[in-house]
Amino acid sequence: YLKISKLALAFAIIHSKPPGKSSKEYTEHLAKMVSEQDFGWKSKAEALEAEVLRLRQELLLNKICPRFRLENDASAETLLDQERLNPPNYSSQLEDSGCDVSDDRVFDSLGTASDFPQSEHNVDTSNQWLERVPLLDLCRTHKEESLAASLQFLQHLLEIRKLSEGGSLQADFTEMENDSFTICNSVSRVLDGLTVFYNSPKIPVSNLLNEAVRVLISLITDSKLSNHVLKKCFKKLEEFKKNLIKIILRSSGVNRFQALHAVSHTLGLLARNNILRNSLISLLLPEIRHFAEHLLEAHQVQGTYDITQYENISSLCMILEQLLENKSEGGNASSSDYDGEEKIKFLKNLDQIILHLSDEFPLFSLYLWRVSVLLNSAQIE
Repeated sequence: YLKISKLALAFAIIHSKPPGKSSKEYTEHLAKMVSEQDFGWKSKAEALEAEVLRLRQELLLNKICPRFRLENDASAETLLDQERLNPPNYSSQLEDSGCDVSDDRVFDSLGTASDFPQSEHNVDTSNQWLERVPLLDLCRTHKEESLAASLQFLQHLLEIRKLSEGGSLQADFTEMENDSFTICNSVSRVLDGLTVFYNSPKIPVSNLLNEAVRVLISLITDSKLSNHVLKKCFKKLEEFKKNLIKIILRSSGVNRFQALHAVSHTLGLLARNNILRNSLISLLLPEIRHFAEHLLEAHQVQGTYDITQYENISSLCMILEQLLENKSEGGNASSSDYDGEEKIKFLKNLDQIILHLSDEFPLFSLYLWRVSVLLNSAQIE
C-alpha cells in the first residue's frame, strides 16, 4: 500500500508540474511549501502552550495569595524591554582573548569560601553575590521570550514569599503541591534557557540571564520554597548540572575562559542547597576519576590526549575541592551525605595514579591529591 501510494504521488506530481520545471524542482518546491505550513502550525502550537502555561501560572499565584497584585512588581519582562531599548555596550570585553578578564570584581576566583554553600535556613537574598556572576548574552529569539515569561512567574513567587515573611501578606504555599505541572514547566523553561545560552556563550552580558541565575538560586535556597521546587524538579536540576559539566569539559573556543568561569560559578551557586551539593559531588567524582584513568593510559602508551579537556578539567577539580572543603568546615562531612560507592571508586588506587602522573602532569596530580586528602579526612571523621 505504501509503495502504491508513493507511486501515485509521483505520477500526480509529474502530471501537474508546470511547464519549464523539472519533476525534481517541482517536488522540492512542494516539499518546501508543506514544510513552511508545518512550521507555521508548530509556532501556533507553541504560542498556545505558552499562553496556557501563563494562565496556569496566574491562577496558581491567585490561589497562593489572592491579594497579590502582579502589575505593581518589577519583572523579567521589564528587564527584557529595557535591554531592547538600551542594549549594553561592552566592546572592550568582545576583544578579550579569554586569557584575562576585563573586570576582576566580576570574574573573581572560586576560591572564596563565602561564595559557596550556605545554610538553607539562613540565606542572604541580597544582590551582593549576584554581582560576581559573569553572564552571557541572549539571542533575540522566542527562547528569550519563553525564559522571560517563566522567570516572571518565579519572581512573583519569591516576592509573595518575601511579603508573607514580613507579615504584609498571607500566603498558602501548600497550593504548590496541587499544581506540579506549573512549577515543573516554569523551572524547566528557565533551566533550558540557561543551558542554551551557556552552550553558545557571547559577550556582552545580559541582565535577563543575570536575573535568571539570581531567581533560580533564590528558589533552591529559600527555606519555604526549596522543598516544593526540589520535590518536583530534582530530575530536571540533575540534568541541568550534567549539562553544565559537559559544557565545561567540551568547551574548545579560544575565548572560552570567561564563559567557563560563568558556568563553574553557576554550579557553585547551585551547591548552596545541601541536597544539590551532595549530588553534585557524586557527579564530579566519576568525571574526574575517568579523566585521570584516561590520562594515565595515554601516558603509559605514549598516546595522545585532549589538551583542551585537560585545561578544562581543572575547573571541575576546583569546584569539587571547594565543595569538599566547605563540607569539612561545616562539620557535616559524613560519608552518608553523598554516594559512598563513588567515593570508594574514586579513591581506589588513586595514589598509584598520582605517582605515575606527577612528573608529566604536576598540576592535575596536585588537584587529585588535595581532593583525596579531603575525602579521606571526611571518611575518618
